[in-house]
Amino acid sequence: MALRVKLSDIVDALEMVSDTCSVYLHSPTGKLVTVTDDELRAAERDDDPSERSEWEAEATEEAKAVLRSSDYLGLPTRFDIHEYSIMENFCFSTEDEGLRDELLSAIGGRGAFRCFKDTIQRRGIAAEWYRYRSEAFAEIAIRWLEDNGIEHDGCDEASDGAPPN
Repeated sequence: MALRVKLSDIVDALEMVSDTCSVYLHSPTGKLVTVTDDELRAAERDDDPSERSEWEAEATEEAKAVLRSSDYLGLPTRFDIHEYSIMENFCFSTEDEGLRDELLSAIGGRGAFRCFKDTIQRRGIAAEWYRYRSEAFAEIAIRWLEDNGIEHDGCDEASDGAPPN
């Protein structure tokens, strides 16, 4: 029987990915595992678990499993997701030319993410943005799942328009 996962779980995991944190799918079970760069470094050094707290030792052991087993598939990284492009595409998808120009201006310089967030809040289109963003993340997740031969439920519960937690 082929592995089947909830699309919303994968989308939620993609929203957690950062520059210092990666998420892996354990292909035999479908369990999602979040590993920090620090945990991966500790696993590579094979640090003595007795020198760490219980939760740090557990996290390091999980990181060791990720490194040692081909059963763990890395979800797309921040680089693969490229949220700036998602913001830019949202701007271009906006039909109101004045709003589109304002949004494009917001992402055009330093502090683009903060300026964009401030603009969508001020203009009352935050729910539209979060729905668009969630749909873009779902497309990335579906492509990744298909590329890895993993079935999904096709439901995207994450696209309710609410900001991610």
